[in-house]
Amino acid sequence: MTTPALDRPRLLAARNAVYAVFTVNGLAFASWASRIPDAKATLNLSPGQLGVVLLFASAGSIVGLPMAGHIVHRIGAARTCAIALTVLGVGLSVVGLGVDIVGNRWCVAAGLFLLGLGMGTCDVAMNLEGANVERLLERSIMPRFHAAFSGGTVFAALVGAGMAALSVPVWAHLAVVAAFLVLSSGVITRPYLPRSLEEEPQDAAVGDAPLAAASSRSAWTEPRTLLIGLVVLVAAFTEGTANDWVSVAFVEGYDLPAWAGVLAFATFLGFMTIGRVLGTNLLDRYGRVPVLRIMLLIALAGSLMVVFGGPALAYPGAALWGFGVSLGFPVGMSAAADDPARAHARVSVVATVGYVAFIAGPPLIGFLGDHYGVLRALLAVGTLIVLAYAALPSVREPARRAL
Repeated sequence: MTTPALDRPRLLAARNAVYAVFTVNGLAFASWASRIPDAKATLNLSPGQLGVVLLFASAGSIVGLPMAGHIVHRIGAARTCAIALTVLGVGLSVVGLGVDIVGNRWCVAAGLFLLGLGMGTCDVAMNLEGANVERLLERSIMPRFHAAFSGGTVFAALVGAGMAALSVPVWAHLAVVAAFLVLSSGVITRPYLPRSLEEEPQDAAVGDAPLAAASSRSAWTEPRTLLIGLVVLVAAFTEGTANDWVSVAFVEGYDLPAWAGVLAFATFLGFMTIGRVLGTNLLDRYGRVPVLRIMLLIALAGSLMVVFGGPALAYPGAALWGFGVSLGFPVGMSAAADDPARAHARVSVVATVGYVAFIAGPPLIGFLGDHYGVLRALLAVGTLIVLAYAALPSVREPARRAL
């Protein structure tokens, strides 16, 4: 419930700042993702080699995620996000250097590690800030924050398609994005909530106060937290596989030019954004579990259309895939933060479990791509959705927020 210490204009300013950070984070990620086909061609990488290089971004995220909750607790979400975005920008610069100037995949891998470290740390911090704002506004708006992320990725993917069509060097493209990240990081995070409101369990249920001091280690022993993490893991794998491999799959599987593959990536991202914008009303009206059940089935159908539909149906399939997977990650973050007293620990744990998908995904799809082709390798997506179905009850709203 909104406290007297924070007036509504200040709260709305914090909300807008969260939107801005999600957008910039998405823009940074998709700026690199949109140039993956060009990087693969420039460095002459096989699908398996590309999968190993992409693994370094996931490794960076895994390093940052477990520490992020502690960092936010010590220095606040605003400073954490600002530092993380700066690290992300440095990583992008190193990636561009490795692709075009040095021409070395291990330099690219080092840059991707920094990119993943910045993204993972910022991911936890911005989701914690978003959960606090959502709780104070007393509305389900987390999917809209993630829609802002998706909106940033759509814009960056379209720009990336233009850069690829115009043969703009990867290093020049990423250097501009990196400079924007570094220069804007401190400005866009300034309106975040005061630290006192980040840390107080203002809406906790009676009897939860002793839990406030619980460590993140204890959150790893909570069955509900781990099940939420499983849902997020499947959503992250389904989303991340598309992010890393859809453009490559369209180019190599359907013999399309690089810009057409990036447009498929933009289609996926565009409909994921639409799903997140519409998802807030769906969640408020029908609840988390029923909505996610339908959405995951849509994602499954879309991924199958991409693989088996040919170019004519693959683009609509990418749209359905993006729409269907849109709510899994944001709902998981909201569910992990249902109890404000434990939010720092649980969001960090759930994000870490989810990002395991980003570690396993690139090499798995790359390995399958070496043997069966990247397009057919995308069938791995459907096999994990059954796991998410078994764990969906864990994300159900607590009684105090039931509609």
